[in-house]
Amino acid sequence: MSIHAFDAVVVGAGPAGEVLAGRLADGGLNVAIIEQHLVAGECSYYACMPSKALLRPGELLAEASRVPGASQAVTGEIAPEAVLERRDEVIHNLDDSSQIPWLEDKGISLFRGAGVLCGKREVRVGANVLIADRAVVVATGTGAAMPPIEGLDSVAAWNNREATTARSVPDSMVVLGGGPVGVELAQAWSSLGTKVTLVEYESRLVPREEPFASEFLADSLRNRHGVELALGARAERVSEKDGRITVTLGDGRTVAASELLVATGRRPQTGELGLESLGVEGGGFLNTDDTLRVEGFSWLFAVGDVNGRALLTHMGKYQAWVAAEQILGREARATSEALGSPRVTFTDPQIAAVGKTSSEAIEEGIDVQAVDVPTNSTAGASFTGKDVDGTCRFLIDRERRLLIGATFVGFETAEWVYAATLAIVAEVPVGTLRHVVPAFPTRSEIWLRLVEALEPAQN
Repeated sequence: MSIHAFDAVVVGAGPAGEVLAGRLADGGLNVAIIEQHLVAGECSYYACMPSKALLRPGELLAEASRVPGASQAVTGEIAPEAVLERRDEVIHNLDDSSQIPWLEDKGISLFRGAGVLCGKREVRVGANVLIADRAVVVATGTGAAMPPIEGLDSVAAWNNREATTARSVPDSMVVLGGGPVGVELAQAWSSLGTKVTLVEYESRLVPREEPFASEFLADSLRNRHGVELALGARAERVSEKDGRITVTLGDGRTVAASELLVATGRRPQTGELGLESLGVEGGGFLNTDDTLRVEGFSWLFAVGDVNGRALLTHMGKYQAWVAAEQILGREARATSEALGSPRVTFTDPQIAAVGKTSSEAIEEGIDVQAVDVPTNSTAGASFTGKDVDGTCRFLIDRERRLLIGATFVGFETAEWVYAATLAIVAEVPVGTLRHVVPAFPTRSEIWLRLVEALEPAQN
């Protein structure tokens, strides 16, 4: 057994872990990072990046087809083989060798294998024990959760990893789950020629978002992408015969396909982390305070999905900054999650949102004013996303005259959410927003529509 001493040890080299390790190294610390699979993590190889690579060709083709002049030039169909080849390029063919040089440049020591906590500030990885002088940081993320459905464990079901790295286009697919992962991959594979049926237990898709967002998305998946939707349906049983997987629903209906994708949630990867050696039960999310310290410990931190605060890559990176500042002896606290993390569902239409939804605001007893504006009500919408319907909702706290939530539904609305995040986090008064002038003719004039809609209420 080899003993190695470091200032800090980071377990998990996904987005949160690698950002934190880099910041600590930049701060002059001697840092080790442990990774048992691929440096850069789930988002880079099996989630955010490959799913967007699969979605983009269909989006571009649809947009070109809406533009006179360009539409006449669109004479062919999507080439699935080329799309998959480009996807492979984006994920570097599941090879993380290009990620190693920056670790070396910063002097970060990489240990390959599963990190297991084995004592105070001690982590074992293979035949090595790493001892941290200041901190151990858990950044092991989450894995796909498989629901307790009869027969599911006896079939070769896909999770997000198989669905984003498949080598060929299946003729048909059943997707269990209507959250962001389920709807994005349903659209992506449908655009490549797969016949897709999506089953969602709730009565609507993306149930965390505003109901109108669910309606726009359901209409698009059905009528533009040919996805069959079974909403308010519970999968009771799964079976396989002659290469076909059949899902029996609670009302007795059956749906069958050559592939089954399970996209029903995520589970924290803490079951084999050795937390029991510290008196902590493994298998669940690690509860942290706003310094990202695990409750009850001064030296143990948890960042990213593994703490359950906000299962989003960008929030994991934000938490990494906070934890790094704490470890380096500087003051910082994670407060953005409480305001409502920015989130985007990269479907057609896109759903971009930040802050509270209408129902959340009402449940919290906030006197809220909802202002709805058609997404295509700007001059810029004549050129980009032409004829694509959608709604933008701005939620105003009447008492404080502050924006507390925003939802943008329509063509490529993802880039709009940052301005809303800034307004919410900085608590920019609504009256001040009237002086933030968007350029003409851009689609960001949607902010002008907001303040114009509020003006009668202020008179």
